[in-house]
Amino acid sequence: MVDRVLVTLDGEVRDADQPLLYADDIGVLRGDGIFETALVRGGTVRALDFHLARLRRSAQALDLPEPDLARWRSAIETAAKEWGSEEEGVMRLVLTRGRESALGSPKAGLRSGGELSEAVPVPTTFVMVTELADRVAAARTEGVAVVTLTRGISIDLAQAAPWQLLGAKTLSYATNMAALRFAARMGADDVIFTSTEHRVLEGPRSTVVIARGKQLITPPAKNGVLPGITQRALYTEAERRGYDCCYEPLFTADLFDCDSIWMLSSVTLAARVNSLDGVRMSAPESVSEIIEMVDRGIERAGTIADW
Repeated sequence: MVDRVLVTLDGEVRDADQPLLYADDIGVLRGDGIFETALVRGGTVRALDFHLARLRRSAQALDLPEPDLARWRSAIETAAKEWGSEEEGVMRLVLTRGRESALGSPKAGLRSGGELSEAVPVPTTFVMVTELADRVAAARTEGVAVVTLTRGISIDLAQAAPWQLLGAKTLSYATNMAALRFAARMGADDVIFTSTEHRVLEGPRSTVVIARGKQLITPPAKNGVLPGITQRALYTEAERRGYDCCYEPLFTADLFDCDSIWMLSSVTLAARVNSLDGVRMSAPESVSEIIEMVDRGIERAGTIADW
């Protein structure tokens, strides 16, 4: 079995050990680009249409060229086939603004008055599949220790300042990675970000969902969180089973007044919070059901018209 697969949007399978990006790629120089991370299981990319829809929305938020979803789908299928069906894999879809030199000079992309010109670089695009990190198996089976960290922003920022791109999945992940390193120094595995109003936001790479009996609650996207694909899949399955699935603001205190807290993401899927800010969180009877609903929801996630 291969340990990495790299496919261009033209469908060319590249040597993953050979260089692909130019040194002046704007995605490298400025983090100006977007990405999606999906789970490859049984040779199939889970919730693919949801990921492609979110890729398109992120591109629109960053004023990137409209992604050719048919070409992306073809490259994705090639990459999944090359990866095979024996092991799970992490698939990344990457789209950057392209090479800075395509603009001619740092000022060539501006008209008088500061408006953007029509000189736009050709985007850099590729699909990559790699092995799952060791932490994934442990998070799925044992859960994760989490600390709450303030993001230092208000829940109103997303709507007041849309240029902050809080609802887009961009390559600018330095702050998220810094938060995870800080958590590791505190002996924790993951982070739940909070706002200046002490509202729950999200994790650096996950959506936060709490369970209270037959009710599931996650913060609404308007609070500046990235709409979660795995969370959406869980809600779809849970509603079939009679759960009340809500999008409501949560205070930090609500995390200590629930049956369980879940960190949901496209690769780890469901990781139960087993301790929060040093407080041990016991496992309720519903744990196995919620994990099963996430797995079933991701398996069922199919074509969507608009989301």
